[in-house]
Amino acid sequence: MLSDDTYKTVTKRSQGLYKDKGSRFISFAIPVKSEEEIRTELELLRNQYHDARHQCYAWILGYNKETYRYNDDGEPSGTAGKPIYGQLLSNDLTNTVIVVIRYFGGIKLGVRGLINAYKFAAQDALANNVIQTRIIHDIYQVKFAYEHMNHVMRILKEEELDQIDQDFHLTCSIDFSVRSSRADYVVTRFNDLRMVELTFLRRE
Repeated sequence: MLSDDTYKTVTKRSQGLYKDKGSRFISFAIPVKSEEEIRTELELLRNQYHDARHQCYAWILGYNKETYRYNDDGEPSGTAGKPIYGQLLSNDLTNTVIVVIRYFGGIKLGVRGLINAYKFAAQDALANNVIQTRIIHDIYQVKFAYEHMNHVMRILKEEELDQIDQDFHLTCSIDFSVRSSRADYVVTRFNDLRMVELTFLRRE
């Protein structure tokens, strides 16, 4: 069971293959961070395998897996996209797209045969990848007057916060990263100073 501030994803682009009755199912597992990236990857593969009959896929995005989609691309409903999507779910993955390219071999596989083919092709692409558990971090910016530098630096040091960027001109600012599960506590520590301005920048 993963904690609330971790997620699992693939770490590289990998390829798999499954064959049945002359049909070839070429699969790819790819790390992605946005729907735009997914569209780009799908277009690249469609151009590369332009003579294939089907390009079926499934993807999940977001640390809470809130966005997902699967597509049968002309295969009988539920025989391609869902089995691929099932492999994402069973491996608890997000920010990942799996694409399976089918070259028809002339013999129909039937509903069960198709489901197994797309499932096993997706499995093979994942087997050739590396699945990694990553920690979700929140990025903040703290602004303060120069005379309060020691107070700010003490918190950064005591909480072992990673500094990403800094600016020590008229008004000082430091961008730092904190594990999401600890963010509320760290924010409270900075707010207790009453001499700094804290801004949430992003989550990554």
